[in-house]
Order: sequence, then C-alpha cells, then structure tokens
Amino acid sequence: TLLKSLEQLYALGALNDRGELTKLGRRMAEFPVDPMMSKALISSETYKCTSEILTIVSMLSIGGTIFYRPKDKKLHADTAKQNFAHGGGGDHLTLVRVYDQWVGTDYSIQWCRENYLQHRQLNKARDVREQLAGLCERVEVEEVSFGDVTTICKALCAGYFFNASKMTRSGDYETVKQRHTVSVHPSSVLSKDENPPKWLLYHELAFT
Repeated sequence: TLLKSLEQLYALGALNDRGELTKLGRRMAEFPVDPMMSKALISSETYKCTSEILTIVSMLSIGGTIFYRPKDKKLHADTAKQNFAHGGGGDHLTLVRVYDQWVGTDYSIQWCRENYLQHRQLNKARDVREQLAGLCERVEVEEVSFGDVTTICKALCAGYFFNASKMTRSGDYETVKQRHTVSVHPSSVLSKDENPPKWLLYHELAFT
C-alpha cells in the first residue's frame, strides 16, 4: 500500500518527516531499481564495497535464476552450484563469486555450460551492471572493491533491514518486521548448512 511504501522510504532515509525527498532520496531516485537496492548501493561507498554491491544488485535485478538444473544431471548441477557457495556470505556472496569467476574467463560460454549457468542471464546482469556503474558515477558514488564479508553484509543491511529474520528456539526463522515464520528456500546455498546462522537477510519471500 501507499502508506507502507512511504513508511519504507522514510525508514530508508529517502523522505523527511514532512514527506519531502531528502538529499539521499534524490540520489536514490537516480537508480531505476527498488529503493532498498538503491540504498544498499549508495551505502556501499561508506563500506568500500561498491563493486561487490553493484554485482549483487545487478544479479538480483535481472529476474529468474542464473543456475539451471537439467533433470538428468541434477546432482552435477547441485554440486556445481555448491562449489560457488561462499562461507558466511550466503546466496549474495555466491552471486559475486559466480560473476567474478565468469569475468575471469573472459565471459566464456563454455565455462557457463560446464558450471550449469545461464550465459544469457549473466549477459543481462553484465549490461545492468554497466548501466548502474554509470549512474554511480553520475551521483558521485566511487566504485571501489575493498569489501569483505562483514562490510558487504553491512551495506546490504543498510538497504534490506526490513528483510531481517531471526532464528527461534524451534529452529525456524521469524521475520523481524511482520513476525512471520519462514524457512530457508531449498534452492538457497544455505539450505544444506549444518550450522545455520542466527540471523538472515532475505531478498524476497516465496509463499508455498
């Protein structure tokens, strides 16, 4: 609803208490992405991990998964995906690892096939990333890459604190904002984690 959207923009610092755009809000409005994404992008400059957040936002914004799972090679595909899993960084850092390694192969189609990745989707993410990097320059957000797991997570939290969830005594997670009981999606690299984190930041909720 409109009221919830205004509440979210106020919490993100994009609006003041009179409902007017702040300086931060004007910078956020330059990016054609979800406000939480734009806030994470701008915050990434503070945490010196702009490059990593640019990659994450680009990979998330293309819609659909970059991984594919052929019926006759499910085990191979699952193993390939798990090989990209980033300890402590969950799915977000896994996306960074995938993208960076793809760039390192000079955008190889064959490498994508071998790792069960959709080359077309990665190309879309590359195009989005180039556009967003240009907009960062426009609003004077310097692209730097000194981020570690902690700083990248801090930048993401700056935009996605609405999507925080905490583990309960039952072993399930409960969203902080709405107090919904949720579970890690089976497609997540964290779904097989033997030591699940006490806190999770999610990109979206899927109702099943």
